[in-house]
Amino acid sequence: MSESAGPRGIVHCADGVEVARGLADESVDLVYLDPPFNTGKRQERERTRAKRVEDGEGDRIGFGGRRYETVRLGSRSFDDVFDDYLGFLEPFLVESRRLLKPSGSLYLHLDYREAHYAKVLLDQIFGRECFVNEIIWAYDYGGRPKKRWPAKHDTILFYAKDPDRNLFNTDEV
Repeated sequence: MSESAGPRGIVHCADGVEVARGLADESVDLVYLDPPFNTGKRQERERTRAKRVEDGEGDRIGFGGRRYETVRLGSRSFDDVFDDYLGFLEPFLVESRRLLKPSGSLYLHLDYREAHYAKVLLDQIFGRECFVNEIIWAYDYGGRPKKRWPAKHDTILFYAKDPDRNLFNTDEV
């Protein structure tokens, strides 16, 4: 968030749309949204992080045989069930567009269940010409179902408020 929007490093524990409505127009450089994925189930799980290990130990193996250790961070649960998922998502996207500077970017992180529908909604809100890229976040750990192909990636939709003015620093990525 830019200095004009307020102090840096503030975490708001509140409804995201309500917080966004209190921020100034065109005051944000980047919005990253990682909403619930609408799995249709109650999500109850331990929060973990995979930490790469160099000594050959670890309880996971990833790309190229790299080894990872599962670090437990805590637990959480929530109902990931939405009758109108796009209706849930739309206010966040509308407010995000309003907040973005003309050079700003929006990244929306979803999975296969809603990514395609959300892209159509984003095209309506931002304009199809503002779609920059679909980023695939591939991973190779987790369960392998026996009756269908495994879902081994998430989708991040990348939109620019104004593609001609969008700021993207490849050296900083």
